[in-house]
Amino acid sequence: MTMRVALAPLAYYWPRQSVFDLYAEVARAPVDVVYLGETVCSRRHELRWADWLEIAAALTAAGKEVVLSTLALVETEADLRLLRKTAAQADFRVEANDMGAVHLLAQRTSGPAFVAGATLNVFSPHTLTLLHAAGASRWVAPAEMPGATLAEVVRAAPAGIETEVLAHGRLPLAYSARCFTARHYDLQKDQCDYRCLDHPDGMALATREGQPFLHLNGVQTQSAGIYSLLPELPALAAAGVGLVRVSPQVAGTTELLRLFRECADGALDPDAALDRMGPLLTAARCNGFWYGRPGVDCVPTAA
Repeated sequence: MTMRVALAPLAYYWPRQSVFDLYAEVARAPVDVVYLGETVCSRRHELRWADWLEIAAALTAAGKEVVLSTLALVETEADLRLLRKTAAQADFRVEANDMGAVHLLAQRTSGPAFVAGATLNVFSPHTLTLLHAAGASRWVAPAEMPGATLAEVVRAAPAGIETEVLAHGRLPLAYSARCFTARHYDLQKDQCDYRCLDHPDGMALATREGQPFLHLNGVQTQSAGIYSLLPELPALAAAGVGLVRVSPQVAGTTELLRLFRECADGALDPDAALDRMGPLLTAARCNGFWYGRPGVDCVPTAA
């Protein structure tokens, strides 16, 4: 079966119209699954619940499978109310990004099966079996899981559960209760002036020697490099991966989706796809985690 292409939830804070413009383009793009919602910071309020549902309805009408993603770090009662609302609706599948979401979704007596998000840190078939019993029909592997380990987990996974892998985007390395973007501007998290709006692709952080080190995205720390497994798509398919996930970026998101679609369909050679991807990269490419190496490494794809 040909791998499906998924668009990850938008990790950055963009103006409302920019978000609507992105998903209007995505509706016409060759993508199978689209994840929607705020997963990083609950203070990001450019879009409200009704806005996300409006976008979800439009994408569904365009033939996309829509999944509503939950916060990775739930901190307040307001966060809990949104989580409960997301879990209670039955129109769309939910991506659970913390165990509180799993608990709420497992208690439902109706509604679609859920997706176990990468921030659940699933590293064993035993954990997958527990999540499958709770109602998960898909899991997103942690980005740092090597391909060889992933293949072993997939082979021992319960029947009927799909595997999804981050195949393009900055690596989400950590989440914190502290907002690093606000701290950069000497602001408190609760009075951050929404400075993330000024950094639609995150804030670059370099070493004292001027080398790219990390990217700051509010409470989320990301890799400086772009983790991309486009040339490794045949290896992902051989490992049993059913969906490859692409993260939205400031420009070129739909072009990236087309490249992944063509490559997954076998219409484009992986090396040729890598050449075409070059102008779309916003930073140096890395793929080390897939090969069991430091994530920052870029390992040549085996012929």
